[in-house]
Amino acid sequence: MKRILIGSLLALTSAAAFAEAPGGPSCGWGNMLFKGQSGFGSHFVASITNGTSGNATFGMTSGTNGCSTKGTLTYGGKPMLVLGSIMDELSEDMAKGEGEALTTYAVALGVKPEDRAHFAQVTHQHFSDIFTSASATDAEVHAATLAVMKQDARLAQYASEA
Repeated sequence: MKRILIGSLLALTSAAAFAEAPGGPSCGWGNMLFKGQSGFGSHFVASITNGTSGNATFGMTSGTNGCSTKGTLTYGGKPMLVLGSIMDELSEDMAKGEGEALTTYAVALGVKPEDRAHFAQVTHQHFSDIFTSASATDAEVHAATLAVMKQDARLAQYASEA
């Protein structure tokens, strides 16, 4: 069961983000065909058109189809790291200072293998700062973990809002 939850968490953290469309918001034949339309259906079909024909990728490399790679990609959605499904296991592992859920969390945060034991030790030492109450939410735990990491010289490099 733990392996399924951990696998799900890793899949969620590595899934593609819904950022500004690569190549720009007007990139690809799908955007051309559905220009001026709005709503989920139009966006969905335009995305499928661009994805299945590969024209957006071609447009980005050739500078055609309304595509450009000069813009900055943005993300306006919720963080992709979802702790809710492993909160119980994570709190137990963090209290012990080791475990699969704690390792999964370290991997999702981008902590390198050589720093994971240190991550486990630091989060174990700051357990009460991270899990401030039995009803702490996943967002609160994540924010508190990042705050603890920012104060550690070795872990600060991983403490971004990813």
